[in-house]
Amino acid sequence: MDHLRENRFPQANDADFIRERADHAAEVYEQARRDALFADAAQELAMSALLTGLRFSKYSILYDVVDREFPLEVAVEDQEAFVKNLLPLVDNVYSIYDLTDDDFAQSPDYDQLYTELTGAVALFIESNGVQ
Repeated sequence: MDHLRENRFPQANDADFIRERADHAAEVYEQARRDALFADAAQELAMSALLTGLRFSKYSILYDVVDREFPLEVAVEDQEAFVKNLLPLVDNVYSIYDLTDDDFAQSPDYDQLYTELTGAVALFIESNGVQ
């Protein structure tokens, strides 16, 4: 739940989704232990099952762009509010990207999305300033 909330996933308030994921992760852990895996390895498999498709959020990617590319324009203490306000305005940029792909960060699509978001943020700041 913390991961979902911190990264502003829409599923953060979906109790059924959270319960299903938790149950599945527990099953993965139990099966791994029955298969004689050490607790650490079983825990790693369970966490992977828990986070499948939830490694990249629109919010966290945009936050990274603002934090890395615009530190002089958007003060650290203003970044969260800025990203929260900007996210609905750039939501359509994400439409052609599969953020549920757990390997998304290693794909050329990630770099393309990052570049598009950087441009969108720069244009927004140029037109509207930091709000």
